[in-house]
Amino acid sequence: MQWLAVALGGALGAVLRHLVSIWSFPVFEGRFPLGTIIVNLTGSFLIGIVYVLIAHRAMLGEEWRLLLMTGMFGALTTFSTFSLESLILWHNGQPLVAIGYIVGSLVGCLLATAAAVALATRYF
Repeated sequence: MQWLAVALGGALGAVLRHLVSIWSFPVFEGRFPLGTIIVNLTGSFLIGIVYVLIAHRAMLGEEWRLLLMTGMFGALTTFSTFSLESLILWHNGQPLVAIGYIVGSLVGCLLATAAAVALATRYF
């Protein structure tokens, strides 16, 4: 049943992401990724609330973590998970690890994407 919770949440998150993209695209006519910022900020905000309700208040069970945090927010935006993990590292007394994770993730992902674009452009 755990995979079903993840799958259901993932489907919901993917549909929400698509709807936000459709809604936001005409605002800047594709000149700015407004939809991406909206889902990243919203997902990051909501994962923080759900995290507290599950981990600190025990108001929601494990199935809700899987449905919402792993499934819905995972499909809506992985930036929410990245943000929460960074914050947890910081709050757990590992500020240098958190900073390394943040910088490594951002720079590493940008470099990986740039390398993939360069390789794909050259060989495909």
